[in-house]
Amino acid sequence: MIDIPLSAKVECTDGACGESVTVIVDPVARKVTHFVVKDKTSSPAVERLVPVDRVVETTREVIRLNCAREDLAEMEPFVEMQYVRNETPPPDLSGVYYSVFMTPYVTSVEARYTPVEVESVPEGELALRRGTLVEATDGYVGKVGELMVDPASGQITHLVLQEGHLWRKKEISVPVSAIDRVFEETVYLNLDKQAVESLPSILVKRHYGILP
Repeated sequence: MIDIPLSAKVECTDGACGESVTVIVDPVARKVTHFVVKDKTSSPAVERLVPVDRVVETTREVIRLNCAREDLAEMEPFVEMQYVRNETPPPDLSGVYYSVFMTPYVTSVEARYTPVEVESVPEGELALRRGTLVEATDGYVGKVGELMVDPASGQITHLVLQEGHLWRKKEISVPVSAIDRVFEETVYLNLDKQAVESLPSILVKRHYGILP
């Protein structure tokens, strides 16, 4: 099992290539399946979806991959631009005096396309970024700082709240069972603020590299 630090430099076998920006989580298995690399070898930089089995080693600052930069350039873009067709409706001429237009009259239909960015998250999985907002049932409680992983099973057990919570004297580790849903880059809990504040403080040991 390999930890994936966010905002870390990413290196391919032939040199630096970018930085990690997002982790992709299977909420059923509670495991990280992919992470997103901002590929800076492209111009402009492109975010790409990288399977975790491409990772051979991690430290606090660096993630090393088992592929070359040209292999990374062929991986699926995480954010794709799609164009949605919008047709401009014909003008409403019902109020115009009849003598102006001889019916039936015709009008041109102008097709317009609106660019929309779509994240390529595998079906049934969730994208979590460091700094994702966390909301209790009665309001904001903090941001996602880290994911806590059971080294024996590789399963995600808790999310650790980053700055923003009111109780700054301890790290708040929220069990994944308290997550109600993730929607529009916000994690919604099934607990209120008082329940979150009363969660026990869990000792966190940070691991980097390949773990058994």
